[in-house]
Formats: sequence, structure tokens, C-alpha cells
Amino acid sequence: MSLLEMKHIKKSFDGFGVLEDISLTVEEGEVLAIIGPSGSGKSTLLRCATNLEAPDEGEIHYEGEYGLVFQNFNLFPHFSVIRNITDAPIKVQKRNKDEVFAEARALLQKMGLQDKENAYPYQLSGGQQQRVSIARALAMNPKILFFDEPTSALDPELTGEILKVIKDLAAEHMTMVIVTHEMNFARNVADHIIFMDKGVIAEQGTPDEVFGSDNTRMKEFLGKLSEEY
Repeated sequence: MSLLEMKHIKKSFDGFGVLEDISLTVEEGEVLAIIGPSGSGKSTLLRCATNLEAPDEGEIHYEGEYGLVFQNFNLFPHFSVIRNITDAPIKVQKRNKDEVFAEARALLQKMGLQDKENAYPYQLSGGQQQRVSIARALAMNPKILFFDEPTSALDPELTGEILKVIKDLAAEHMTMVIVTHEMNFARNVADHIIFMDKGVIAEQGTPDEVFGSDNTRMKEFLGKLSEEY
């Protein structure tokens, strides 16, 4: 079953085309990784998918709720960890308070943060804050979870712990769309990969198909990445 369909999405800023006729489908249980150079339109595509930006043209269809994990955590600094996780399910979804708190504590256990429920964001490392952000998104029981470069604000030591959390979610068949610069992660975790360049999908397919592609632009991109690292 398709949980997300985007058809012929176009988006411009100040007359400059950022997305040019993008169409994609995300099936239930699928992990889609979106890769590509900076400025290729990856984050704009994700922002359109999550209604943070309105496309100029095209259609977006959802099946169920979605959650979003931001680059920079976006936790409420004046809320404790447990309140950051429980506030929206209680106030927005009007769910039973005891049930929400029980689920939140189970999520904190899953994230290895069971001893941090009364801490505040400033008392946590970047990796811990991002794990709270993931727990907060999961607390809304989304059908599909979006990640916008979830490790870009973290140093290399903390990146691994977030990638492990996402990998564990993939093993549980959580439907996810992940914009990422972590190529090995994308290759190992994604079912389907989209390579974007200059606002279009330049290559897509399974990880083996994309990383083994003869597409010149794809080869240039991977070559530059290997030079950087």
C-alpha cells in the first residue's frame, strides 16, 4: 500500500526552479533515502512532502499521519524531555494521559534515555537531543517518518548512535523517508534511493542499482564524496 504519492511537484524561489517535475511513491514498510549534492532540492522536496512548503504545482497524497525529525532537534527548551514527548499526543491528539506517558517512557527506554525523562534539552548531548526528537515524532504514532539530514548537526562520534536508532526502526519495518549525506548508511538501510541533481531525479533504484549506475553525474558525486573523506 502506498503511504505517500507525490505527482509532478514543482517549486521555485524568486523565479529559480528548485524542484522540476518530481514524482515519487513510498510504500508501506519502505525506507527511501534521498541523496545528492547541496542545492539539489533534497530538503525542499522533504519540506513540500511535510507541508512546510507549498509546491507551486503538483499533487501530494497521504495515507495516515506523518512525523518529522529536524536537523537541529527543535525541542522546546523550557519543557522537560518527557513533556517534549507527551505534549502533542495529549493536546493535539487528545489521547489518554496515562497511556501517552506509558508510551513515552517505553520510547525513552528504546532510545536508551530512560534516566533522562526529567532532564531539559540543554542538559543533553546533541545525540541525546536527536534521540528525544525521534521519540517525540514516534509518540504521535505516524504511518511514515521523515528525517531531514538527522546527523548533520552532530559530530562523528554521535552520528553513529543516531544511525543505529534509524537502522533499528528500519528493521521494525517503519516507513521512512531520509534525506542524508551518509552514503554507506543509505546503501545499507534503504530499500530505494533517489539521487537528486539540479531539482530533478537524476537516478533512482535499489542501492545496488544507484551506486553501480553509469550515470556520469552520480559518479562525479560519489567521487567528490570519496575525496572529501
